[in-house]
Amino acid sequence: MRKATRIVASSLGIVAGIAGLEHGYFEILQGKAHPAGLMILSMGPPCAPEAVWNGCEPAMTLLPSFLITGILSVILGLLILVWSAGFVQRKYGGWVLILLSVALLLFGGGIFPPLIGLAGGAAGTQINKPLTKEPGKYARWAAKLWPWPLVIFLVWVLGQFPLGHFFNDFLKSIMGFGLLLILTTLPLSVYTAYADDAAGQSQPGG
Repeated sequence: MRKATRIVASSLGIVAGIAGLEHGYFEILQGKAHPAGLMILSMGPPCAPEAVWNGCEPAMTLLPSFLITGILSVILGLLILVWSAGFVQRKYGGWVLILLSVALLLFGGGIFPPLIGLAGGAAGTQINKPLTKEPGKYARWAAKLWPWPLVIFLVWVLGQFPLGHFFNDFLKSIMGFGLLLILTTLPLSVYTAYADDAAGQSQPGG
């Protein structure tokens, strides 16, 4: 089993699950109100998208009720959390995480959380696949970076919430940088995990 790949798949899935729970919680608070369209804001009034760093957490839903959407998002978030923590390494574990993440996207779990879950699921599909070739020079270099891209990703994604609570305007002012950091460290986390597994297998006794 690819140990680093297992870690990154589980970590990304857990983050997606937590975020799904959080989106669902705020949607439940909006009660039986009907969404105006496919795209919704997980946080209802008095939240104003232009005033807060998270834009009131945009999401999408195919359902006609915030309450039902929120309940389903919470259920999916919990399933993703449990599956990622304990079962993603199973034969079809990565594919299950991918399917759950697609459902999370369609039923109120936000935009970025399901994408994070999809990345974790993609990594999960590789956990039990044998490494059949020696790592190239780029992979050997990338292996030296593991696990720091994942650490940076987790610290930034999870740290936004306390930072935004106390320093909303500051976080709003650097959201372009924050988006770039996420879009960089997310694929790097997956690639450096693969590289670390490949480099470890190429060592004597690996």
